[in-house]
Amino acid sequence: MPEPAAPPTPPLTPRAERTGPVAGVLLAAGSSTRMGETNKLLLEIDGESLLRRAARRAVEAGLDPVVVVLGHDAERAAEELDGLAVRPAVNADHATGIVTSVRTGLDALPAEVVAAMVLLADMPYVGPEMMASLMALYRTSDVPLVLSDYEGVNAPPMLYDRSLFAELVAMDDGRCGKQVVKRHRHEARIIGWPAFALADLDTPEDAERVIAAVTAHDAAPAGAAS
Repeated sequence: MPEPAAPPTPPLTPRAERTGPVAGVLLAAGSSTRMGETNKLLLEIDGESLLRRAARRAVEAGLDPVVVVLGHDAERAAEELDGLAVRPAVNADHATGIVTSVRTGLDALPAEVVAAMVLLADMPYVGPEMMASLMALYRTSDVPLVLSDYEGVNAPPMLYDRSLFAELVAMDDGRCGKQVVKRHRHEARIIGWPAFALADLDTPEDAERVIAAVTAHDAAPAGAAS
């Protein structure tokens, strides 16, 4: 199963007002309640935790800064980020829902950031090329929102222009920006990805299946079908 590749696009010149830094807000504060006693973000793929893998890939994509929002088991999670060029931010209210983690991440961003990409740490198929594609589309367009569509399902990563930050902070839907997406969908650009790339890890069965599939892909020779 190949990692999603960016759709081909002609080279475009970035708009002058969009050459500033695009940040990453990696949400990793949840308590993994459906995983029992296991913190799913500390599960490993090829010897690397899901959390570190997601943070590393965000850095490799060119997002800057990458703010990693921690909450449950924050001290252990922070250790997984050691040596990476990321900024941990702890959400003390993480148990109240994902909205508070989005707020925590946005509050940690410097003033010069022109946009932010919201990511989930438990989506192991989301790679640097996917993130870079959203960022490139944002920089060469005038839309305030760039969405990922997985064969009919909108899910992270999603990129929001700074003009939408106030709406994100004010949202109360608990669904990682659903209100803002609905309000601005007519203005958005969309990049499509295969449905399998939406895979996340919510249960032990999910974890076993997805980690095995991703590990098999990572072990395949370059160019080999999987």
